[in-house]
Amino acid sequence: MYGALWRVLPGPVWLRILILILLVAAVLYSLVTWVFPWVNSLLPVEESTVGGP
Repeated sequence: MYGALWRVLPGPVWLRILILILLVAAVLYSLVTWVFPWVNSLLPVEESTVGGP
């Protein structure tokens, strides 16, 4: 999969690396902005304390 992605990207090696860094940053931003909060709303909230009576 990574080899196919590398072959599809245009330009010299430095440009491919830059594009990959931007793609990874966009994916991480999307996860933190939309996916993780959505998953958090689906999980049950259990408030507990450590060492409580």
